[in-house]
Amino acid sequence: MTHTASNPTKIRKTQPVRWIAVTGVLSAIAYVLMLIDFPVPFMPAFIKFDLSDLPALIGAFAMGPLSGILIEFIKNLFHVFGSGSFGVGEISNFVLGATFVGVAGAIYRYKKSKKGALIASFIGAAAMALISLPSNIFVVYPVYYNFMPKDTILAAYQAIVPGMKSVEQSILFFNVPFTFVKGLADVLITFLIYHHISPILHGHQG
Repeated sequence: MTHTASNPTKIRKTQPVRWIAVTGVLSAIAYVLMLIDFPVPFMPAFIKFDLSDLPALIGAFAMGPLSGILIEFIKNLFHVFGSGSFGVGEISNFVLGATFVGVAGAIYRYKKSKKGALIASFIGAAAMALISLPSNIFVVYPVYYNFMPKDTILAAYQAIVPGMKSVEQSILFFNVPFTFVKGLADVLITFLIYHHISPILHGHQG
């Protein structure tokens, strides 16, 4: 078998196509994962866990932060048509997810190593958790109060921890740590599988 040198021009031309293809496939996977949510112990029933940020984090590492942010946008755009949150839940999900993968992807872009990825992911998850506090207090929950009284929401938190005095305190005590742990779960799975799928994402499978 003869060996032919790679054509730099051809490689440059195929890179945008691969970027679009990988971003599109990961967006579809993220949308499907967003549909597969479930309640978790020690959280009110209306707070669900899903792994839809996982493909976006993988995309941010493989294709850059813009890819990860676009994956977050596309999955929420499709999800809004079948949800009952009038777009508020999707907007919040996009803001949090884009913060997570955007920060992680941007940091990893300048420090491409396992240690760099770990640091980037941790900072991204922390940033997402911090943003979730004002996002929930000032945007998401005020809309939900139109459909579920504030006292009812507070009672759901108090059923778990009776000492909760307000919804705002409950969001800080429950939602912020939950968001951080949710991000770390995506990070853990990414670290377990990224090494195996990275060659495929970059077109190096042989």
